Amino acid sequence: MNAYHFQDILSESEEPLVRYDACKSMARGYANSITDDEQRLGVARSYCAVLVTSYWNEINSRHSSKLKIFPVPNNTFLADIASDAKEVAKSTGRVIAQFPDIDSGFLIGSIYTSMLPVAFRSKLGAYYTPPPLVSRLLDLSEEAGVDFGKASIIDPACGGGAFLAPVAIRMLERLEDTTAEWKIRQISNRLKGIEIDPFAAWMTHVLLESVLIELCIKTRIRLPEDVITVSDSLKYETTNKFDLVIGNPPYGKVTLDEDLRGKYSRSLFGHANLYGLFTDLALRIAKEDGVIAYLTPTSFLGGQYFKALRELLITEATPRAFDFISNREGVFDDVLQETLLTTFKKKARRTQAKVSLLVPQGLNEAKVENIGKVGIVKGDGPWLIPRVSRDAALLNRIKKLQTRLPDLGYVVSTGKLVWNRHKTQLKSEKTRSSLPLIWAESVTANGFKFSAVKRNHVPYIEVKSNQQHLITRESCVLVQRTTSKEQTRRVMGAVIPQDFIDRNSGVVVENHLNIVYSDSLVQEVSVETINALLNSEVFDRIYRCISGSVAVSAYELMSVPLPDVEGLTTLQEIIMDGSDRLSVEKCIARLYGENKVELATSSKPRGDS
Repeated sequence: MNAYHFQDILSESEEPLVRYDACKSMARGYANSITDDEQRLGVARSYCAVLVTSYWNEINSRHSSKLKIFPVPNNTFLADIASDAKEVAKSTGRVIAQFPDIDSGFLIGSIYTSMLPVAFRSKLGAYYTPPPLVSRLLDLSEEAGVDFGKASIIDPACGGGAFLAPVAIRMLERLEDTTAEWKIRQISNRLKGIEIDPFAAWMTHVLLESVLIELCIKTRIRLPEDVITVSDSLKYETTNKFDLVIGNPPYGKVTLDEDLRGKYSRSLFGHANLYGLFTDLALRIAKEDGVIAYLTPTSFLGGQYFKALRELLITEATPRAFDFISNREGVFDDVLQETLLTTFKKKARRTQAKVSLLVPQGLNEAKVENIGKVGIVKGDGPWLIPRVSRDAALLNRIKKLQTRLPDLGYVVSTGKLVWNRHKTQLKSEKTRSSLPLIWAESVTANGFKFSAVKRNHVPYIEVKSNQQHLITRESCVLVQRTTSKEQTRRVMGAVIPQDFIDRNSGVVVENHLNIVYSDSLVQEVSVETINALLNSEVFDRIYRCISGSVAVSAYELMSVPLPDVEGLTTLQEIIMDGSDRLSVEKCIARLYGENKVELATSSKPRGDS
């Protein structure tokens, strides 16, 4: 790292955000040059300690103050850093001090997490929240009934203060007509943060005091040390309850010990995800009429692993708002999951929740687009929530439909072959004992087309005598398992013809495909009819209102409401008559109460890897 070169970068532009981006790039580059994870963690903390101290000194200087910075915890490992790196860190602190107070936690935290070892960051699930998302969640909290002039508030995963500092600013605004001493004592008594990373907890404390600095100077009262507690929130025990539980909890699967699995068993089904556990925690520490306001991935809305959590949420609280964040890329560093803001009110009267689209527009702006309102049905099933305004009415019409794929005698399962466990059996040429291996690339916008041209794909596999369970012998619908919301189609299916299966004495389906097959001896609804339904525009719209991840899961496919057998029989007759796609689409649309059909002009299937 060359401090002189860095100063040249700063002089190229007067825009603070451009200078900040240069600072962040330098910090990330410096950290990436360190290969030892323990050393890199120490460097990241040392670098950011210098940065935060410089930021604090700059804020103090503006107020002609010499308040000492809250000390870094003694047990925090800080590695030595080069003198030029220190100069860059000091310059970065001065640059960040030029931004509004509400931005500081995000800007500092983003540099800290970008410098952390990948494994450490992944374990903590640490991602800092952009300011417009914080402001919007505070607004939604007020709409749900939170009075920042009186409320007790906790962030159980407070990171570097990206939420708590803006919360303190909002509290100050609502306490405008009170004395300085009353303000700081109220904030000290009513605001609480918990953080597992002691260094991030220190940053939160400093940033909180920086937004309260005028009060600290005027009253000579400092923020109490216990406002921020260093602890694992999932193990933290408290009898206190809060009017608002707010934050951006950590994401990622986690292995729980016996005690924690027992403690959170009520919200668990299979794998535990950190943000699901923090949602359960929020329900425990919120007051009976309290509000929970979180930024999380959308996967809990429909995923099978979150069925117990959904039932718990809808039993103990009422959803008040869902804000889907329009962009995956550019909102959080290195995060491609779809995310949303949600608010819940405990023990509240059942009402419809407001659904919106939040479009971030730069560091401090976001546009809110109203989508509509939705009622959540009790139970553990997926929540159908519109992602665009035209789907709100559709969901309200279909919420009484009771038919699902299993009611028609169809089951969805994952393709049985995990190819890299059977590498020695894969064959590039057909042999007497080999069967076609069906990859996701064989499912196209124009139906089934046997193909194995992508990297690592081969067309055949030799099946051993004890592997007969791998073989598919009946015609079925194959559905790609990995798609994204940006694609023209989320649900991409194709019928694998019976004659193709018979000619080859069976096929083997790889696990990047779902298999929709009949488990009934009598099929009232044909495979071709099911395929037409799954590939329809209306079905795709409904599926998007369920799915919260890039995976097209068997569970979610079996949860989509369908027309009854009588309606599907009518559809089947149209298909058997050889009607064109538009006629088929119109019939399906009518069965769902839709009058208008807008056919997609193209489909962009995403092959498996």
